[in-house]
Amino acid sequence: MTTLVYGLAVAGAATVRALQRRDVDVVAVDDAATPARRDLAAELGVDLEVGPSDGRLAELLDVVDEVVPAPGVPEGHRLFEAARAAGRPVRSEIELAYRWEQDRPGGPRPMLAVTGTDGKTTTTFLAVEMLTAGGVKAVAAGNTDVPLVEALDLDVDAFVVECASFRLAWTEHFRGEAAVWLNLAPDHLNWHASLATYEAAKARIFDQQRASDTAIGFVDDPAVMAHLHAAPARHRTFGLTGADYHVAGDRLTGPAGPLARVATLGRALPHDLTNGLAAAALVTETGLVGPEAVAAGLASFRSPAHRIELVGQAGGVRWYNDSKATTPHAAAVAIRAFPRVVLVAGGLNKGLDLTPMAAAPDRVRAVVAIGEAAPLVAAVFAGVAPVSTAASMSDAVEQAGRLAEPGDVVLLSPGCASFDWYPDGGYPARGDDFRRLVAARLDNISDRPPAAPHDPGSPS
Repeated sequence: MTTLVYGLAVAGAATVRALQRRDVDVVAVDDAATPARRDLAAELGVDLEVGPSDGRLAELLDVVDEVVPAPGVPEGHRLFEAARAAGRPVRSEIELAYRWEQDRPGGPRPMLAVTGTDGKTTTTFLAVEMLTAGGVKAVAAGNTDVPLVEALDLDVDAFVVECASFRLAWTEHFRGEAAVWLNLAPDHLNWHASLATYEAAKARIFDQQRASDTAIGFVDDPAVMAHLHAAPARHRTFGLTGADYHVAGDRLTGPAGPLARVATLGRALPHDLTNGLAAAALVTETGLVGPEAVAAGLASFRSPAHRIELVGQAGGVRWYNDSKATTPHAAAVAIRAFPRVVLVAGGLNKGLDLTPMAAAPDRVRAVVAIGEAAPLVAAVFAGVAPVSTAASMSDAVEQAGRLAEPGDVVLLSPGCASFDWYPDGGYPARGDDFRRLVAARLDNISDRPPAAPHDPGSPS
């Protein structure tokens, strides 16, 4: 058996190691090779083919049995047409892992699956926290720091798999005993061929489920609900109201009754509540834990960094880092969480319509536009709020500080990717820079909270 692994970053390297542990021969290919990537190939003991011609790629495909692309290889890449022409199946890292787990001595361990445009990482880690509180050893895997092929070797009882569209697009055989689809909004149109293929990739999370499994969808998202109705598993919904898992008075409530008090949550913005409900549905519908573990997990959980993270407060103004909001939909959610916002937005647009960011004009008092998309941000908010443009993050923090008044929130919620100003660090580097600059501005202010720990999640 020989597998071609295309892309030798984190997931690709983990896949190579996992294949080698199973005595599978590996052909490694990448479009570009940094010195670090060549060193990694040498460490793995594989030859690295870099940027092969079409003819050479066809030759490589002739000698392999399957292709496993890294998540960064976009849908329109020539690899996939070449694989089709050669008759070679394309499999994702999570499909490989799922297949291997089915053959595990003693039987496969439960897998819970999470997808959606926004909120995947938080919901995934929330579910792990609840399982841990109930005595179930669990790991957050997939689109996290731990690829699922790597997580298989851990001493755990269950997996919570964050399923980004990049991985689902090439997945045919993967099943979560419970699977939740959080929401759908345009994203990654620089990776997917179209919004339709993006949605189709997300929909794979329900495809292989059985009648005894549970498919869970957000009751307020029509696209998600349409796919939920077609899912082969039994159906559950979540939402603030009108759903199986909902908020009733001061409690998060499921079909069997109360789960936890709202006051249990460390933060209770609307999306915190829906993420908590989604995670509760995952862990309770599978019977892995009960309400006590849900409540304990909610109480101990702290949101990952860069997700509406309070980083400073002074003079009646609070400063929030929401650098992970790389889509207009995510930014709109953050904006709606506060009554008066000075918004810092922009960056590298991913081919998306930014107008959803201006959907709550009564909440945005002023805008500071940043990055390559600054003109697009200015156009979206023209006539909605005053807009100024910053030349750097330092400039943006200074401008936002001058604009903010007591009672305002300064919110970095860019609605765009970060690779224009932060090509090597992504959204965590952007958020860290914002946090550092805010701390410097508010230095010696006693009510400034400490810096949050490093984000355990990864881009979606």
